[in-house]
Amino acid sequence: MNNKKLVLENGMVFEGEGFGANKEKLAEIVFNTSVVGYQEILSDPSYCGQMVCMTYPLIGNYGLTDEDYESKNVFMSGFIVHEYNDIPSNFRFTRTLGEVMEEAGAVGISGVDTREIVRLIRDNGSMKALICDIDKPYEECMKMIHEYQYPKNQVPTVSTKKVWYSRTPNPQYTVVCVDCGVKLNIIRKLNQAGCNVVVVPYNTTKEEILRYKPDGLFLSNGPGDPENVTPVINLVKEMKGVVPILGICLGHQMIGLAYGAKTYKMKFGHRGGNHPVKNLDTDKVEITSQNHSFAIDIKSLEGTGLRLTHINLLDNEAEGMMDDINGVIAVQYHPESAAGPEDSEYIFNRFMDLMKKGGASNAKKNRY
Repeated sequence: MNNKKLVLENGMVFEGEGFGANKEKLAEIVFNTSVVGYQEILSDPSYCGQMVCMTYPLIGNYGLTDEDYESKNVFMSGFIVHEYNDIPSNFRFTRTLGEVMEEAGAVGISGVDTREIVRLIRDNGSMKALICDIDKPYEECMKMIHEYQYPKNQVPTVSTKKVWYSRTPNPQYTVVCVDCGVKLNIIRKLNQAGCNVVVVPYNTTKEEILRYKPDGLFLSNGPGDPENVTPVINLVKEMKGVVPILGICLGHQMIGLAYGAKTYKMKFGHRGGNHPVKNLDTDKVEITSQNHSFAIDIKSLEGTGLRLTHINLLDNEAEGMMDDINGVIAVQYHPESAAGPEDSEYIFNRFMDLMKKGGASNAKKNRY
């Protein structure tokens, strides 16, 4: 370990010990309230261009396991933790968190007051941050932070470059997944539900998708501002009513934009495994896993053809929408969460039902 410091955009400095890659990183700092799941967070492509401050104090204690990654690469810039454990005790672990971060070029800092950092983000909003060597001059750090510009379109960075397949025994349906940074557990859930999944790049056209004769279309999670992902927004406009569509997280936002709704960047976003969401169709409350910086403006849904199906009970943010006529489902949270609550897995069953029925009332006649 080596001495590092975390410098925030507001000028505050936190000194600690480094782990992972021995380099400096500039990125947007956000926080996550999950108690477990740091491996899933590390490997979630939605964190591309961000460093994450964990509210749970002890990180690294169960190591990393080959089967639990959410993607094949690490796109996160860094971890900020209170206490880092480099001697995992889990019988399943194959590598330590620090080893994987070092190979991926992600930096970490431990021994800092994560409670204070989280309060700063909560009160002031997410901001730019720098992790660097402790002796780097303060003025130089602030100059770097001031000049840093947030990346504007990260989806091409995290999306697959070639088509790949995830098959299941005795498949009932074929689903084309538009990869904007998809988490592997979503693919696993679709496989478990009886779907062969064809994963395609984010800019795949309608004509290319229809060659696979899909029963359904899935729009994945991913990083950044949904307004930048115009190929997928246009695809939704072309594909609605052709086959049932399911969108999760970024997919939810892109569906909203395709229908004419508006999105906005939240003050500090939602990231954690304990967000209460109310299902407006059943009046039941689900505990959900979340990771997003942008949200749908509820007022802008009026007249779009989308009805609100779920709201967040912490801030009344839009958490789910549906187009009943064209068979389109969109949820902001993660019903597939591998290290979180499973209250919302029924979303996949609802998608299966739409494919079983051939989509919505007008979907069959418009198909292919």
